[in-house]
Formats: sequence, C-alpha cells, structure tokens
Amino acid sequence: MKDLPPKEPAAPEGRRTTIVTLSRQIGVAPSTISRALKGDTRISAETRARIARLAQEWGYTPHASARTLSSGRSGLIGVVLGPPTNPFYTGLLHEAVRQAAARGMRLLVIHAGAGAIEDMTADALLQYQVDGCLITSVELPSHVGAVCAANGVPVVMVNRVARLNSSAVTCDNRFGSRQLAELLLGQGRRRFALVRTSTSSSTGQERDQGFCDALADMGVERPLRLDGRSSHQGGFAAGQQIAALPVGERPDAVFAVSDVMAMGVIDALRMAGLSAPRDMAVVGFDGLPEAAWPHYDLTTVEQPLPAMIGRALDLLQARMADRSLPDETVSLRGRLVVRGSSG
Repeated sequence: MKDLPPKEPAAPEGRRTTIVTLSRQIGVAPSTISRALKGDTRISAETRARIARLAQEWGYTPHASARTLSSGRSGLIGVVLGPPTNPFYTGLLHEAVRQAAARGMRLLVIHAGAGAIEDMTADALLQYQVDGCLITSVELPSHVGAVCAANGVPVVMVNRVARLNSSAVTCDNRFGSRQLAELLLGQGRRRFALVRTSTSSSTGQERDQGFCDALADMGVERPLRLDGRSSHQGGFAAGQQIAALPVGERPDAVFAVSDVMAMGVIDALRMAGLSAPRDMAVVGFDGLPEAAWPHYDLTTVEQPLPAMIGRALDLLQARMADRSLPDETVSLRGRLVVRGSSG
C-alpha cells in the first residue's frame, strides 16, 4: 500500500500566525521555520516548500520589530506632512507613497499640520526606529535635527530649504514667482496685490521676495499685501477685502503664493460679482490639479513634484547607506502654466 502524504495541519484560529505557532502546528523547531523561510539549504527542499506553502496559506509575515532587531533597519521612512487642508500635501503624500513602494520602502506619517516640529514628534521618529525622515512644509528646529543626526536618522526637507543636519529638495520659488510677475507686467498690469502666508515658511518668503523683486526692477510700487493664512478660507477672506475696495483702488492683478489661496480669491471675487481676468488677473503657485478646473482656469507655476520626491528619496537612501555624506540642497525649476485667469 502506498504511503499517504502527511495531513496538513489546520491554520490556527483567532490569532496572528507567528514562527512559534507555525512550529507548533508543523511539529518542528522555530529555528527550522526561520531557516526554511530564508531558503537555508540545510533544510530539505521538500520541507522548505511545505513550510513556505503553509506560511502563505496561513498569512504569516515576519514581524517588523523582529526584522529591525536582526537587520538594524525597519524599512520605514517617517513623514512629517504639511497641513492636509492644502491639496498640495495630499498629492505630495500620494506621490511619495508610490515612489517609496517601488523602492521597497514604507512610509509612516508621524505628523500632519502646520508649525514647527514638536519634541513629541521628534521622539516618535526615534521610537518607531525609522531609517530616515521626509519633512514637508513644517520647520525643522535645530535641536530636533541634531537629535536625528545623533541617532543616525537622516532628514530630507521637501518644499523647504535645508536646515542644520538636513538635506533639501525645493522648487526654485524665486524664479517661478518672477516668471509670474513678468507675465503680468508684460500684459500692462501695474496695480498689484499679493496674498501671502502668515507663517515664516521659507517657501512663502521666497515666492513673495521673487515677485516683489521683479516689480521693483520694473519700477512698480510694492503690492498691497494681504494675509491668506495658507488656506482656501484665508484666500477667500483676502478676495473679499479686495472686492470691497473702491473701483479706483482695486488691484488689476493678484498673486497668491499658493494655488489653494488663489482659488479662494477667485471664489470670493465671483461671489462679489467680479471675475478673473475681466476685472483683475489672478495667478497662483504649485500646479494643483484643481487649478485646471474650468471654474478656476488658474495660471500657475507647477512644481515638479515627481522629480522632487524622486530626488528626495535618492538623497535619503544615499545617507541611510553612508551617514558620512555631507548635507545637500537640490533646487528644481517649475513650469509656468498660462491659463485664462491671467488673461
């Protein structure tokens, strides 16, 4: 009579499958399970195949903490994200997740919001044993950068200038905002409003400065400055203030330093019976997909987001492999996209 194949054990119910539960069910030592799953040839091919099959059927995956202990790497990249009320950061996160997955990396969102990184956020970066960190929109306090550096966690800023103990990938904000100013000046616009951010972000300051420098070079007086609070609501409020001005005092062009604020301005003008570009030109910066909607048809400078994320991950991986590499800053130029809002 032919020998019957060994009966496969039933998968454990009601709990996560681990190496220990696999070993108990199959009847071999945990070390045998571990070696088999790593392809150790000291374990017979038949046993390796059986263990691999059962591990797959039972949904076994190595525990991240165990991998970290054995390799010194967690495979996790911490992400400190800008305010989710700005669609730019949602798009940035989606692009970062896509590119990180293609490199075998996983992202862990530690914080989402405006303002500087708090100490508790810095503590979380270390507690989760991330291999590196991407920081967008928020500022990096020097002591936080020093703590990350001391613990071997490289930091790359995205859409922000570098601080001590960090590298950075940015869009060339000054050049892009100068392009917008020159476009409007070339159309004969001479009365300007600038909807700025109330934060001290390097990105907002660079866009503000690049635009104002271009106006100054042409002998045009400084623009009316309004706080857009880095949000659609803030842009809307700024647009209401502009619409309330007497006709002779209204600007004939508005530059909002982000698309989300520019869209708020356009909505406020429309609510007041005004429109862009009939009553005034409106331009933004970032290149949000929503900016192309017919409702806005917004002229903007599109940040090269895929290239920025790619370069940021390059910088991060290089410093994860060699912590002695010096900090580096990469500046990439955006693309001027002229649409109907600027006339």
